[in-house]
Amino acid sequence: MLELNDLSYKIRGAIYTVHNELGPGLLESVYEAALQHEILLQGLHVLCQQGVPVHYKNVKLELGFRMDLLVEDQIIIEVKSIELLHDVHKKQLLTYLKITNKKLGILVNFNVAKLVDKESIIRIIN
Repeated sequence: MLELNDLSYKIRGAIYTVHNELGPGLLESVYEAALQHEILLQGLHVLCQQGVPVHYKNVKLELGFRMDLLVEDQIIIEVKSIELLHDVHKKQLLTYLKITNKKLGILVNFNVAKLVDKESIIRIIN
């Protein structure tokens, strides 16, 4: 099993590959599917739109959320294709990490002319 930093490095490489190939302006679903394919090409296990129930006061709520991508059962990737990432997007991913007890998430916005770390690719640590 790869360490989180090694996985993160491979995932970021896949993100750059997808962005270089497709460029900005497409729907999130297109980037999500392309990223899933690129991650699979690297030999990593990835789940797409994995449902996660939320537990509230010992009750399992089936109205949880869906992770865009889950890589090697360790890293959640949240894919966006929007004008600008906001704090609410970071908080959303952090909540997903807490609910699933995962340590690392990557928030990526593909709708930019150039991918820039800490602006369009953000690592969120739980």
